[in-house]
Amino acid sequence: MPTGHATGGTGPARSRERFLQGEPVEAGVRTSILSSWQRSRSLGLSPDQADLPFRDDFDRGARIARAAVPVLDRLQARFAGSKMNISVADASGTVLLRRFGEASLARSLPAFQRVPGFVFAERVAGTNGIGLALAERQLIRVHGAEHFAERSQRSACRALPVRDPLSGRIEGVLCFGYPSSTEDPELAITIRKAAQAIERRLLRQSSARERALLRAYLDTGAATSAGLHHTVGVDELALELHPGDRAVLTEKAAELISRGQRAAAVVSLFDGRRVTLVSRPMRSDSGVEGVAIEAVLPGPAPREPLAVPTQVDVPPGGSGRLAVATAVPPPRFVPAAAAPGRLPVATLPRHLPDIAHGPFGTVGRVDVADEHPHPPPRARGLVMVGEPRVGTYALAARRRLELLSEASARIGTTLDVRRTAQELAETAVPGLADFVTIDLPEAVLRGEESADPRTDLHRTVVHGIRDDLPFSPVGKQVDFGPTTPQIRCLTSGQAVLEPDLKAAAGWLAQDPEHTERLLTEVHSLIAVPLVARGVILGIASFYRAQDPAPFGDDDRSLGLELASRAALSIDNARRYTRERTMVLTLQRSLLPHDLPVQDAVEIAHRYLPAESDVGGDWYDVIPLSGTRIGLFVGDVVGHGMHSAATMGQLRTAARSFAELDFPPDEVLTHLDNLVGRLDREEPAAGAGVIGATCLYAVYDPTSQQCTMARAGHPPPALVRPDGTVSFPDLPAGPPLGLGGLPFESAEIHLPEGSRLLLYTDGLIEDRHRDVDVVLDQLCGALAHPEQTPEQTCQTVLETVAPAHPCDDIALLVARTHALDPRRIAAWDLPADPARVSEVRAAALRQLADWGLDDAAFAAELMLSELVTNAIRHGAGPIRVRLLHGRTLICEVSDASNTAPHLRRAASTDEGGRGLFLVAQLAQSWGTRYLPEGKVIWAECGLDAA
Repeated sequence: MPTGHATGGTGPARSRERFLQGEPVEAGVRTSILSSWQRSRSLGLSPDQADLPFRDDFDRGARIARAAVPVLDRLQARFAGSKMNISVADASGTVLLRRFGEASLARSLPAFQRVPGFVFAERVAGTNGIGLALAERQLIRVHGAEHFAERSQRSACRALPVRDPLSGRIEGVLCFGYPSSTEDPELAITIRKAAQAIERRLLRQSSARERALLRAYLDTGAATSAGLHHTVGVDELALELHPGDRAVLTEKAAELISRGQRAAAVVSLFDGRRVTLVSRPMRSDSGVEGVAIEAVLPGPAPREPLAVPTQVDVPPGGSGRLAVATAVPPPRFVPAAAAPGRLPVATLPRHLPDIAHGPFGTVGRVDVADEHPHPPPRARGLVMVGEPRVGTYALAARRRLELLSEASARIGTTLDVRRTAQELAETAVPGLADFVTIDLPEAVLRGEESADPRTDLHRTVVHGIRDDLPFSPVGKQVDFGPTTPQIRCLTSGQAVLEPDLKAAAGWLAQDPEHTERLLTEVHSLIAVPLVARGVILGIASFYRAQDPAPFGDDDRSLGLELASRAALSIDNARRYTRERTMVLTLQRSLLPHDLPVQDAVEIAHRYLPAESDVGGDWYDVIPLSGTRIGLFVGDVVGHGMHSAATMGQLRTAARSFAELDFPPDEVLTHLDNLVGRLDREEPAAGAGVIGATCLYAVYDPTSQQCTMARAGHPPPALVRPDGTVSFPDLPAGPPLGLGGLPFESAEIHLPEGSRLLLYTDGLIEDRHRDVDVVLDQLCGALAHPEQTPEQTCQTVLETVAPAHPCDDIALLVARTHALDPRRIAAWDLPADPARVSEVRAAALRQLADWGLDDAAFAAELMLSELVTNAIRHGAGPIRVRLLHGRTLICEVSDASNTAPHLRRAASTDEGGRGLFLVAQLAQSWGTRYLPEGKVIWAECGLDAA
């Protein structure tokens, strides 16, 4: 057989090369090797893959590891000085132990292969000894180019599965690795003897009673009478059995053992097939009484090699030698889960014909003579051996463990207090009780701790096999008397069992109205306190109705365990509810409470927090100079208290930048710098990266122009007066916090009556919905020009917002208005001081036409000072504008970018008092910069004019 790299030579090396190139392979390759190659290719494995998976969570104290250590020590001594390496892997292909005949051999391996934990399963390593032995379940030899991976082309190996002698399942694999040039046929004998030695040590780990029962079964001749060549194992079917099928078979076998008598049962599998289980009572020579469960299969016996008894040593405590039926080659086995006292020995065949039906005759045989004159012989195999009394307790314990396992998976799937309590009730019915009621204090439902839960209990859950029992309805306050089991369990902190409710005086006196009818349905009660981390959360009451047997101490322990697990989940949900309430309170406190009164737009807004957690979504409406209005909407990355606090900082800064009359793109630039600075400061506190998106729009009702800029935020929706919906194509801009990238603005004309919808991504982005479909829904919801902004908000939330939002939603709807041109007066004049008087006279006439004679004195004086400053210190042309809205606004613009500053003039100064007079007469004043020049404005209140 050629050795060396797979790219040269003939035989298997050439065959492997042809296989990897997708060409047909000649018949010289063994079937098992070719099948493994095909599996490796179907798994997408690469021959050049150098690394193997490594696990650090494997069981270092596994049974096979404990049994194999002395055997491997002897093998290491035998192969000392050779190139041999010896490995033991578990049933998943993870190497647990490794020995080397020559110490230098270990240094030639990659570092991670020198220690236990790397995986040689075929699904990850391709064709190799350990992986193929697990797949073929027999002695395997892989040589040179038969390996799938290039790294193993110069080596050879022999591997043999190691089985538990009692259950027949594979516990692991013993593997010899060596250079392909040192092939020795005697290794097959050596590895078989070593595997048998490990199996004998595995046998010593089982109990003497289990071995005695198995001996009794074999001594009855049951295996011989069925025909050893007809004996089958459940493992043959395990590769295609549904996990639920294996559990049903094992549980039914345990149930038959617990009966302790001759019986039979037909088990239906998920795919419609059926298996007949029959029980055989027996007694060992030592007096151990037990039951053997056999699987009886119809049809001709499977074509297996004749099974022969293999003698294995019986450890001290047993007599003679124990015969265990094995096959040559051994039949396939898998573990069947068994509780203490039940010995799983075999499982079912891989290809299972349909089971014929008929009355059961003698034990171990199905009589179907009425249906078939000459029924085919049946295959029979041992499934489980155990003791009835132990089996009864084991069966009950198994069911309790299954219920607790189910509780771990079902309870606490959400952080909702009510839903978690409902999950506890759904888990307990019908596994433990027929009806469950759960009562929690109102404070717990709000996320707080109850000062006195005995006086604040409310019915939270009522669940059972029927809905017609007269328990107190959900939501009603429940007042338990001092002698009731519920209050006693709260006082003692322990579960209270009332096996017979008819004799429970305290319970009878609790609710006479419903007691009489309840007693016709329920007869036993367990009241359990829900306590977690020292906090009393409520009471769970379990009622039994259908099962005539009352609750017992085991049921009380199970109820207490269920309640304890559920209480932790309820307490987690309560704490989360409290934290969420705090964050939501902070979030809402940082959002605008009352929108400013203004005439530019009609506003409606909504904030909808996420179901799971509160984020950092926000909005704002800011009055600006010249009757303009600023509209903000933003979203801080993340959720929780930190995001809400960051949102507050960002909104405050955004309002400050906007009130300085910066254009939208400059406002975003300042916010970007702020977020970057916060991000640099926060990592010291472990807060993580801060990021945000934002959209800022400024609408001017005098020109009906809207200037917008966005930083990574979804574009707004624009609804024209005719109902046409569009999404303006705004420059996207990077999210806030990236730094160093510019923002751009876009200007759009908005006819009077247009609606502008600003929103956060929680409205349209949802993993269960397509964004394009959501946008179509949004267009449909907005295409109603007759709706008010309030109606638009409501329609959008009802038709577009997800039913269970995973992210916050902030929504701002603005319907635009235009300032009446008759309320706007403007004059252009050159930079000539002689023209100041003309402007004053024209302004007084305009104020008289508007009926603002009371404001004339203040307006005349402010205009005189502002125009004089523009002529002296600015540059022409100069423009004067008066705006009559809720206030009177005087604006003077010029082409200079130099802004005046308010100062206190000394008594000897000849000037410097103009702006001081303006500040005293005006309600507010300031400077607004234009692309070319500036505007000095002053606002005068009309009511105080």
